[in-house]
Amino acid sequence: MKAMNIKRLTAMTAALMMCLSLISCGQNDASTADEAKVNSESAKGVVSADAGTGSGTEASSKSETVDAELNATDDVEYSAEADLGAVERTEKSMMKMDALEGDGGFKGEAAAPEAVGDPVGDPGPGEIDPGSVIDNDAKPFVLTAGEWKDNLNWGFFTNLVKNGTISYPVFGLDPTHRIAVTVTKEGTPAANQPVELVDSEGNVIWTASTDKDGMAYVFYKKDQTPALVRSGEASQQVTGSTGDDQQDRAGTTDAALEVSDSKKYTDTQVMFIIDTTGSMSDEIAYLQMDFSSIAKEVNDGHTTFSANFYRDEGDEYVTKCNPFTSDVQSVQSAINNEFADGGGDMPEAVTQILEETVTDNAGWSDTANKIAFLIFDAPPHEGTEKQLEAAVKTAAQKGIRLVPVVSSGADRDTELFGRAIAAQTGGSYVFLTDDSGVGGEHLEPIIGDYEVELLHDVIVRNINEVRG
Repeated sequence: MKAMNIKRLTAMTAALMMCLSLISCGQNDASTADEAKVNSESAKGVVSADAGTGSGTEASSKSETVDAELNATDDVEYSAEADLGAVERTEKSMMKMDALEGDGGFKGEAAAPEAVGDPVGDPGPGEIDPGSVIDNDAKPFVLTAGEWKDNLNWGFFTNLVKNGTISYPVFGLDPTHRIAVTVTKEGTPAANQPVELVDSEGNVIWTASTDKDGMAYVFYKKDQTPALVRSGEASQQVTGSTGDDQQDRAGTTDAALEVSDSKKYTDTQVMFIIDTTGSMSDEIAYLQMDFSSIAKEVNDGHTTFSANFYRDEGDEYVTKCNPFTSDVQSVQSAINNEFADGGGDMPEAVTQILEETVTDNAGWSDTANKIAFLIFDAPPHEGTEKQLEAAVKTAAQKGIRLVPVVSSGADRDTELFGRAIAAQTGGSYVFLTDDSGVGGEHLEPIIGDYEVELLHDVIVRNINEVRG
């Protein structure tokens, strides 16, 4: 293995320390509850085994083995040996960052203290000093991330379920039974086409919308019997996998439909849904510094944005929602006014914010490409399973791609929850990594090999991918 460039790592660490000195993203004094939040590893839905072996590797040539063992304790915990690919991924990240250097410096570099902006007064709580950091041309703040799509690595995902490495349902969501439907018009992908999964009695089980490649994923529960997929006048009979125990439950069926219509949307709606509880200071600071840069890069004159925030019951607010707008500065101002506070226990008001931003419509257009980034580090509350399922099914029906961005301190249930909402809405699972050196420790997901990138690049790519 090629040795790490230690000098480069040292220099990069120094640059990150400069970034951290410019913004209020230090760690808060940890309370007992906060420590429990960071260190907790919920056992629900997680047992250990040798992951990533067998048939799962057929789905991705880049997959790697995740070695795990079962801890013989009263509480079953996931225990993984050191990931043999971690060093390679860190080195890859360093090489990626080296490649990003050029005129104007490293792409993730924060503006120097003497740079940009005219002071407009003292910043409020959680805001960044406008006299020291931001203008619209400032380089984005460094956060690194990985991306994974279970729908594109379905054999790998299925193997994890069948060998017991991961287990569903989690918070009432179960993506293990899936039918992948390809819809075409005259042999070419038909985008934005509704696809319904129907049971033998004619009841609609799931509705999804095809992506720019003409793909739609529809899901059903273990006690449901799918009989037909249809889109417009086209239909095809299907049968699904059945079985009551974990070993038999994961499966998929493929279907293909030829239709006479295809819709290309000009407009794009981009929503950010942000957990603003006390552990999220790094992620809030990142978005405060990088949102305008993201908007500038993806804005084609037909893109609107919305920023929405949530905490939990008993906090200053539970949810705070804003309409879609083309006024980037107003969205930036809304983000800049937020700061990390509240929370204290592990679950947060995830269900409530998804109800308000998805189930209750929140201004989503019927004729726009739609994507929502959920930036969070904690799962929803137990007892909200029906509301969660309704929100996810509504997102799938409307064609809203949910993209979770899982932050530091997350536990395994949060990962599985994020992967479920991503898979069931045709989105990507995005997770922050330790490569940036910013913030607390980040959970290594149970997935195959992935590329470490700047979070900025991952977000921009996902926005561009939803456009037909």
